[in-house]
Amino acid sequence: MTKYVAFLRAINVGGHTVIKMADLKRMFESFGLENVQTFIQSGNVIFESGEENANSLAERIERGLEKASGFRIKLFVRTMRELQSILSKSPFKPKADEMAYIAFLNQKPAKKEAQALMSFKSAADDFAVTGREVYILRLDREKSVFSPNFVEKILKLPVTTRNLTTLTKIVDKYR
Repeated sequence: MTKYVAFLRAINVGGHTVIKMADLKRMFESFGLENVQTFIQSGNVIFESGEENANSLAERIERGLEKASGFRIKLFVRTMRELQSILSKSPFKPKADEMAYIAFLNQKPAKKEAQALMSFKSAADDFAVTGREVYILRLDREKSVFSPNFVEKILKLPVTTRNLTTLTKIVDKYR
């Protein structure tokens, strides 16, 4: 059995696509996934599965979620080992007044779009694109251009973001 983390995009944000965590847990269990646990309300689900292809697993869960909830929800799946590696490779070690995020994608962005995102590096924002992740450091919140929608628009791919603190807590609690 492989331990996975699913990051659901845009649930329980602004009163749209609201799903209670207990309901989300039951949905994942109904898909045949085991040891399902949720972490905070933003759509982080930790589970185990014998399925080794994370992409087909994600597609199966997306179809199941739409059928069970009526919402079309994009999700991004990583193994716990991948998540640990992603965190260890973070180029940013934020200071107390800075915020670091990781944007998850389901595929590596095209070189042209990745370069376009990098052109927005500034005194307010720093970015690093590595594989299917974008590392983001907000150096100045007031002047920052960063938002998940901004990254999505530039890369022309769906994304979901989590802050480094949340991701570290997930790894520490569930690895």
